[in-house]
Amino acid sequence: MSQTSGSSASGSTLFSSASVANTEQFTGADWGLFLSISIIWGASFLLIAEALESLTPGFITLGRTGLGAITLVALRVVRPTQGSIAREDWPRVVLLSVLWVAIPFTLFPLAEQHINSAITGLLNGGMPIFAAIVSTVLVKTAPTAIQRIGILVGFVGVVLISLPSLTEGSSQAKGVLMVLAATVCYGFAINVAAPLQQRYGAVLLMSSVLVLAALWNLPYGLYRFGDNEFEAIPVLSVAAIGVAGTGLAYWIFATLVGRVGAIRASFITYLIPVVSLVLGVVVREDEVAALAIVGAVLTIGGALLASRKASGTS
Repeated sequence: MSQTSGSSASGSTLFSSASVANTEQFTGADWGLFLSISIIWGASFLLIAEALESLTPGFITLGRTGLGAITLVALRVVRPTQGSIAREDWPRVVLLSVLWVAIPFTLFPLAEQHINSAITGLLNGGMPIFAAIVSTVLVKTAPTAIQRIGILVGFVGVVLISLPSLTEGSSQAKGVLMVLAATVCYGFAINVAAPLQQRYGAVLLMSSVLVLAALWNLPYGLYRFGDNEFEAIPVLSVAAIGVAGTGLAYWIFATLVGRVGAIRASFITYLIPVVSLVLGVVVREDEVAALAIVGAVLTIGGALLASRKASGTS
């Protein structure tokens, strides 16, 4: 990955296309990154639910962002990066810190006060739809026919998984809207991130993004600080979300975006619901309808279709 401070492509345009290392079927390394992120982020929703047992949503957001930033800054010390982010790219980095981290990380703990961790993970599966729309409209790169089929199959799967829980009552609507707002942010962010990650490398880019996001989240994180009860499992859950689910995960994901492009990398969100569903059942004893099992199978099918050859995509 290039980590130089070269000039920004597309001038002052915030959204631009990027070449990718692999436009053919996923390699073993691509699948390794893909599956690792799916498991890590699928477990994050469960960890948020555990943390909410005694910690405030704001503290969880700040702890996750801050620990993620510390993890990647430490990684930069251990494995020094060359160059720095060019001045003309800083608006994109700031935008990423807001759309990819600060806003979604704030919304997820708030949402899980209204809906459970499984539903939160399931709804997050809509992100590839928004990523594809943003890429088509703003970056002028559309998914191929086989990828569009993957989008459709995966989205149907997510709907089938979510439907039984979403029909339980209108009280969940607020949480659902929060999660959908977070996925819209992700759809924009992933298209901003692709060319930047290739230009600077995952560690340099994401450490800068997370440091800025931690600053944006600081006031909210300290709000009602006295309401926190620092019990072992919630505190360890925040530590896991921060170090692994944020710092290491964003490093891995940014690497995946650079290798296979924004659209195909976004298909990890079709496996995240499966992981969150399984963990919800095993750990938190969530009830699962038969329709949700069918949906889980479709999400995997959608991810497999999405990994097919993507010539001409970003």
